[in-house]
Amino acid sequence: MSLQTLTYIAVIGSFALYIGIAIWAKASSTGDFYVAGKGVHPVANGMATAADWMSAASFISMAGLIAFLGYGGSVYLMGWTGGYVLLALLLAPYLRKFGRFTVPEFIGDRYYSQTARIVAVICLIFISFTYVAGQMRGVGIVFSRFLEVEILTGLLIGMGIVFFYAVLGGMKGITYTQVAQYCVLIFAYTVPAIFISFQITGNPIPQLAFGSTVSGESVFLLEKLDRVVQDLGFNAYTLGNKTTVDIFAITLALMVGTAGLPHVIVRFFTVPKVRDARRSAFWALAFIAILYTTAPAVGSMARLNLIETVQPEAIGSETGNLVYEERPQWFKTWEKTGLLRFEDKNGDGRIQYYNDGNATFAATAESYGWQGNELSVDRDIMVLANPEIANLPNWVIALVAAGGIAAALSTAAGLLLVISASISHDLCKGVFIPDLREKNELLIGRIAAAVAVIVAGYLGYNPPGFVSQVVAFAFGLAAASLFPVILMGIFSKRINKEGAVAGMLTGLLFTMGYIIYFKGVFIDPIGVNTAEHWLFGISPEGIGAVGMVLNFIVATVVSRLTSEPPEEIQQLVEDIRVPRGAGEAQAH
Repeated sequence: MSLQTLTYIAVIGSFALYIGIAIWAKASSTGDFYVAGKGVHPVANGMATAADWMSAASFISMAGLIAFLGYGGSVYLMGWTGGYVLLALLLAPYLRKFGRFTVPEFIGDRYYSQTARIVAVICLIFISFTYVAGQMRGVGIVFSRFLEVEILTGLLIGMGIVFFYAVLGGMKGITYTQVAQYCVLIFAYTVPAIFISFQITGNPIPQLAFGSTVSGESVFLLEKLDRVVQDLGFNAYTLGNKTTVDIFAITLALMVGTAGLPHVIVRFFTVPKVRDARRSAFWALAFIAILYTTAPAVGSMARLNLIETVQPEAIGSETGNLVYEERPQWFKTWEKTGLLRFEDKNGDGRIQYYNDGNATFAATAESYGWQGNELSVDRDIMVLANPEIANLPNWVIALVAAGGIAAALSTAAGLLLVISASISHDLCKGVFIPDLREKNELLIGRIAAAVAVIVAGYLGYNPPGFVSQVVAFAFGLAAASLFPVILMGIFSKRINKEGAVAGMLTGLLFTMGYIIYFKGVFIDPIGVNTAEHWLFGISPEGIGAVGMVLNFIVATVVSRLTSEPPEEIQQLVEDIRVPRGAGEAQAH
């Protein structure tokens, strides 16, 4: 059976499953639509949270980053994993005890201010739309390659599916759909990793293969990879290419951004008890760990496979390059997507793949008659292309396609629902129409979700970067805007509404302005987006850490210069922070 036929079967079959679950779990009330009726079991919620969390960035892009950045890509592993520890310890049980539907609702009530609630909604919308742009780009990449349709067509199909089960099922439908999507994506990620691990090292367990020797050679996988990349003028794979300050900033921004992401936080409102919120965080971390401990092996083996395909004879030698006309089928099909490009700069019909920015190696390359790197590889294709490069069976490649789509759609649905809830519940009912009937609120929520799907599709078609980079920006915005006021709202009785609003606006505007300056207005042709121009040497991906610090400082100073919160608010904070009988406490 052909790859395209198998892919259609896998993708259509998984779509049918998701739609069937959405129909079965159709939301009939605002409680179902926003928080799944607060009746989800912790294990199921942990699995749904993992699917919500392991987006296209985790499935498609993270291993690609590790493949090209090597050690430098570890910041994404450390930051995204460590963030869940913060979430489990500092936020999840306390927010669940507070018992509101949304993050802006918590902020509005805790800071006794509709203004704070509106600012929180603005922050949430910026974060969510930035994040969802990466997911929709992932959908477009998978569809354009495996279903061999235009990226726009793929986006429209993905938008239609998300529209159906997000608008119809709400959080209840999304939760149980995400349980199924987790099963699909984790199976799709680990099966090819097992195949390739065994193929390269003889060890079928990717986590162990990562530290094993290459089959038939007395050299370790990472040692060999270091050698082959250095032979092409690249930095050693196991050495970082970022400064210590930037690594620290990116890791911190990703960690606290995780704990401040509204679509992740809202998952802990869907369980029956406060105790279940902690259990959900534990199960989510366990389910996430399966993919995150596999990713380094996938990234390293993908890079090795790519180089050995392009340089089949002798790495870094004049005669070792692949003849373009003899390129394999996977190369041809990915070329059609525009994500893999070859330019024959010296007219010899061979592919020169090397680091032409390395002055030392460039001199060697010139002696071979090379005139610059001729191969451009979008890092977002590495996980998807790796099974094809390794000549795995077609059913495995089709499975990867289904998994990539599941990862992107699961997170997109969660984000779109958060946007919907912020508009219908926090703005319409919470601010503008307090006596809004539940039926009308549900209708507004569905209309808002539909509009959000359209905007998300546009952002997916015109994304501001590759998937993980776009997602990193969203984490930076969350770290700089929402995380500080949520944390201070739980653990500080002194922070008042003036401080919270000033802190959120400062963190959001500073971080967004920095990202736009370096990634939006000034893009590298004029040489601005380089480390020497960054504040303290911190890249746009890590600037959220600075925005977070500014948020804390501004909120604290403004609160000290203005009046204390009312006594009832201080008592509310005390009640949240001291979880008396937390195991049995119900939301009040």
